[in-house]
Amino acid sequence: MSTPARQAREALGVRLRDIRQDADLTGRALAAGAGWHYTKVSKLEHGVINASEEDVRTWCRLCGADDQAADLIAVVRSIDTMFVEWRRLLRSGTRTRQRESVRFEADTKLFRAFEPQVIPGLLQTAEYAAAILSAFIGFHDLPDDVEEGVAARMERQSILYRGDHRFHMVFCQAALTLGVAPPDVLAGQLDRLLALSTLPRVHLGVIPTRAAHGFLPLHGFWILDAKTVLVETISAELKLTQPRDIAVYSRAFERLAGSAAYGREARALITGALRDLDDDAS
Repeated sequence: MSTPARQAREALGVRLRDIRQDADLTGRALAAGAGWHYTKVSKLEHGVINASEEDVRTWCRLCGADDQAADLIAVVRSIDTMFVEWRRLLRSGTRTRQRESVRFEADTKLFRAFEPQVIPGLLQTAEYAAAILSAFIGFHDLPDDVEEGVAARMERQSILYRGDHRFHMVFCQAALTLGVAPPDVLAGQLDRLLALSTLPRVHLGVIPTRAAHGFLPLHGFWILDAKTVLVETISAELKLTQPRDIAVYSRAFERLAGSAAYGREARALITGALRDLDDDAS
């Protein structure tokens, strides 16, 4: 199965091939000019091997496309960092990852987050976060540091109250009822959302189950300013930094946000979910 990193290498290879063809060079001629084995050009164009920054500079120089080198080098750097497997990232536990988030979130002014089925991490109660992290640790057989991970996540939430950060958080109504936590924990989480929805810097949107979607919500993602998109898959975290990727996710976010209810309407959905929990308990 092609991984996102492999797909990115293949996309880079297509761009390199187009540049070569526009320069009217054969693969063998380019390889000879660069002093490479003749098969290297084909491997780079098909995403079989990673291109280095020096490879890109040489390619662009020989093809008379120096003006494209900087953008292509940025692509190479993003491929190197975009795909990190959870087991490799979290081999020292979840606390380290949470503390890393504190560092890069401190430099972010505008947070845009979409989650289809869970409450975004910055809005979670300690009990809800513990349920999420416990399930994640158990699934991936990671070191059990739930308490430390929860403490670090709670530390992250101080950003909601200091500095000039702004938060636009959108999630589907299903997140209000999904059984990822015991009913009493979910009730506490919903109470927390009602309180956070009144913060001036938090723009909280809930997409009603039967809302007409402007975009199909395939997975969750976070956009940090206009610099980085973070996507959590089952097996890995993707970090996207290319302007074209950020533009795509920004467009998706605007369409999802356009389907959401805000203010009094959003609070009515949360209150309704709380009432259903109370009815189930009685």
